[in-house]
Amino acid sequence: MWSNICAYKFPYLPLNFSSKQQSSMAHHSLLSLALLSFFFLASISNTNAGTITVYWGQNGNEGSLADTCSSGYYGIVNIAFLVVFGNNQTPRLNLAGHCDPTSSGCTWLSDDIKACQDQGIKVLLSIGGASGSYTLISAEDASSRPLGDAVLDGIDFDIEGGTTQHWDELAKALSEFSGQRKVYLSAAPQCPFPDAWMGTAIATGLFDYVWVQFYNNPPCQYSGNADNFINSWNQWTTIEAGQVFLGLPAAPAAAGSGYIESDVLVSQVLPSIKTSPKYGGVMLWSRYYDNSYSAAILSSVCF
Repeated sequence: MWSNICAYKFPYLPLNFSSKQQSSMAHHSLLSLALLSFFFLASISNTNAGTITVYWGQNGNEGSLADTCSSGYYGIVNIAFLVVFGNNQTPRLNLAGHCDPTSSGCTWLSDDIKACQDQGIKVLLSIGGASGSYTLISAEDASSRPLGDAVLDGIDFDIEGGTTQHWDELAKALSEFSGQRKVYLSAAPQCPFPDAWMGTAIATGLFDYVWVQFYNNPPCQYSGNADNFINSWNQWTTIEAGQVFLGLPAAPAAAGSGYIESDVLVSQVLPSIKTSPKYGGVMLWSRYYDNSYSAAILSSVCF
């Protein structure tokens, strides 16, 4: 079990919105998605131990979500992606070859989500992605209810297009749900600092996890000489956020550049970044490409 290896576990705690909150937000639909009504909220233990986060959902050959969680490698799984939302669009989830949300073909995920949470693994919904049709056109667009009647462990912001505006307002709106039980927010910015799309949102200080993409960005990724990479990492650890993660491709084919051999990561890179009190671990893109990478680095990531 992952929770034994990394020495901590996320206890499961359900959350329900009050009837007042439900009625006040019912007329909005920024991210309303009835097919995800099976998500529940869990709280997370405070710890300095590192963990591995992985993105799941963009290749039908990567195995099920339940199998991903039972592998024992991951502490957090991001379901990728909600690709259409905002600007009066009907929200749409894209899970590649896994299932078809438009025909209620993804309801089986309910059991997988519960299986993950029962193992102490946190499941977040990632919004955005490198391709898709998403944007926010106003503060009202950003303040609408995140998933209709559904609740999640949290929301991951992987914003790589659309607009640079209103993401801070969305983060604030989501954080307001933490009045009853904490809703976790994460972000996946590019490593050039500050991030061009989410810099203002991240500056709110509301994000619990920030997994920085140190790949497909030669000026700040690790490329043999660690100087530029370390300088960038040190910049990111100055932000007001709970934890900062090192985002990497899990295989050479997973990204255009930025892959680090596992032995190099363990011997040269991790020792340089784990000294930061904001070190949270490693984020991997993606489950499909992670054939043995997480197994090779797990014990070093977790201290």
